[in-house]
Amino acid sequence: MNEILNLAINDMAQTEFDCSCGRHHNFSIHDIAIGSGAIAELPRVAEPFKGGKVLMVYDDNTYKAAGEKAKQLMVDAGFNVKELLFDRGGKLMIPDESVVGRILQEQDLDVTLMVAVGSGSINDSVKYVSSRTKVPYIIVCTAPSMDGYVADGAPLIAAGYKYSYPACLAYGVVGDTDIMKDAPMDLIQAGFGDVVGKITALADWDLSVKVNGEYRCDTCVELVQRALDKCFSRAAELKNRDEEATLYLIEALTLTGVAMGLVNISRPASGAEHMLSHYWEMDYIARGLTPIHHGTQVGIATPIIAEFFEELADILPEGTGALCPPRTEIEELLRKAGCPVTPQDVGIERDLFHRSLIEGYKVRPRYSIMEFAKQHGRLEEIADKITNRVYGEK
Repeated sequence: MNEILNLAINDMAQTEFDCSCGRHHNFSIHDIAIGSGAIAELPRVAEPFKGGKVLMVYDDNTYKAAGEKAKQLMVDAGFNVKELLFDRGGKLMIPDESVVGRILQEQDLDVTLMVAVGSGSINDSVKYVSSRTKVPYIIVCTAPSMDGYVADGAPLIAAGYKYSYPACLAYGVVGDTDIMKDAPMDLIQAGFGDVVGKITALADWDLSVKVNGEYRCDTCVELVQRALDKCFSRAAELKNRDEEATLYLIEALTLTGVAMGLVNISRPASGAEHMLSHYWEMDYIARGLTPIHHGTQVGIATPIIAEFFEELADILPEGTGALCPPRTEIEELLRKAGCPVTPQDVGIERDLFHRSLIEGYKVRPRYSIMEFAKQHGRLEEIADKITNRVYGEK
């Protein structure tokens, strides 16, 4: 029981076990190859699909980072590869209807496998198409920027609104740490911010368990917590692209994804801090602006949500408040890794920030500390107090 806690990441593929939470868990990813030089494993992971056509998807950035090498490895191994390159001129890719539609258009009837080379936007878009067409996909990770590589949800933009669509797990995950540690520093910071967000996500989960009787798997909580502790122990070395610190970051992101895959919900990874991030992102897109990296926003939102837990400590269920460190401690963790810390650091304006604290809980149909505050008639008061602390009294 719970033997997954003793497995190395690359041994977790196709794990099945009866858990102490009372459920039978099944992690259906067929192959995980993470480590130095792991991109060389791509042809082996893709071997079962060699008889058909492979659609390989990347953008101009991820093509340079790993796509060119991935394609050559597949061609040299005798695969029939069709390419789809999104040329964004180096700009951030938005995973919206145009991207998903383009992938679908290029998926010929004889395509038996898709290979996504990238991180958040590429992975989520190909994952969504994979789930709807039943054509499996392998993700070649290019940056330690988010936890969705081994998760089955696909957050996409539709008509300017961000939805998290049910999708599918990848057939295989290939993460070469030599490539990922050389990712742009803002993507590494985004990944660390996403990991920091698990602090309040786990506290939110505990709150809903105690208030609403929601299901929780303590094995998955422990899996995530161990990964966080390991990652945070080397936070200061991340800004130097230290290999071990980068590996611990990748492990934390991957293991969080494994936890989500085991329980088939994103609770181990996502709480109120993600709702604030989604709110800010949708506002930026609605105004025709390029959003800030998702994980960067999550990192900035986490101490804000921690402050909610502090403000509501007098009425929280017993033990919940102790799961969330003080705001100042989380801010120090972000500083240590060289990440943006405050909303002003990334240009979020006062009005947007205040609105997000009042309305953010509506972004997802999921119970959180913000909804708890609303139910107890304290949401507006706390939102005003935090906004005045962050931006100064009006």
